[in-house]
Amino acid sequence: MTSTDAHIANQLSPDAGPGTAAAVQPALSIGNVSHSYGPRRALIDVSFTVQPASFTALLGLNGAGKSTLFSLVTRLFGIQNGQIKIFGHDISRTPGEALRLMGVVFQPRTLDLDLSLTQNLLYHAALHGISRREARLRSAEVLGRIGLADRAASKVRDLSGGQMRRLEIARALLHRPRLLLLDEATVGLDVKARADILDHVRQLVTEQGIGVLWATHLFDEIMPNDDLVVLHQGRMLAHGPMSRVIADAGAQDVNTAFMRLTGTATLAGRPPS
Repeated sequence: MTSTDAHIANQLSPDAGPGTAAAVQPALSIGNVSHSYGPRRALIDVSFTVQPASFTALLGLNGAGKSTLFSLVTRLFGIQNGQIKIFGHDISRTPGEALRLMGVVFQPRTLDLDLSLTQNLLYHAALHGISRREARLRSAEVLGRIGLADRAASKVRDLSGGQMRRLEIARALLHRPRLLLLDEATVGLDVKARADILDHVRQLVTEQGIGVLWATHLFDEIMPNDDLVVLHQGRMLAHGPMSRVIADAGAQDVNTAFMRLTGTATLAGRPPS
């Protein structure tokens, strides 16, 4: 089997057999999801999909509901209303099958600063039941891919912010998921580090066929060919290719489209934090 054949096969439904190339499952399916914290409604009937080998930007102000949605997808919170599926696996009914297909990078950093890069990766691999020998092979592979092979024995606290983020992405890919969620992954990074992280994630989409859901409040992190979900005060206001969302809003750019959809003003070309 060629690498192209393998890539196509990996995008099929987990239950699909040979010759069923049309039966492609969404990498992530959010169906009519609502969530409340007491009387406050954080998400209201949100529905959208993320396709395999695609980059979907989840755009919203702080408080829009992005982190709540991530908490539901990763099962940190139980689902109150609606359904979430990962490659056809309902996360409420078959959580093990669903979560093994997903990698996550949360906004707060979760690395152990006093362990080396390799030690952090080996610990994470053990949580996924990966053997020690296989974990070492995969750790060396991902460190090489992110350009940190020469820092394998260094303590994480000696890395820059951008290097830490790349390590967290590498860690999320150790168990070879087909869906990657990143929640405000570039917060606190300088312009070059932000660009490097984005380039790296987009390469994962094109080279490995991973479906990506990228939560952000920054307009300049979204490209014209990306799928775009606009979330505001818990409601999904738009979903589709960025160019279509802009056109449907009667705008010339994503900044103006966002303002018209949400009724908010922006400063310096970005939503206020």
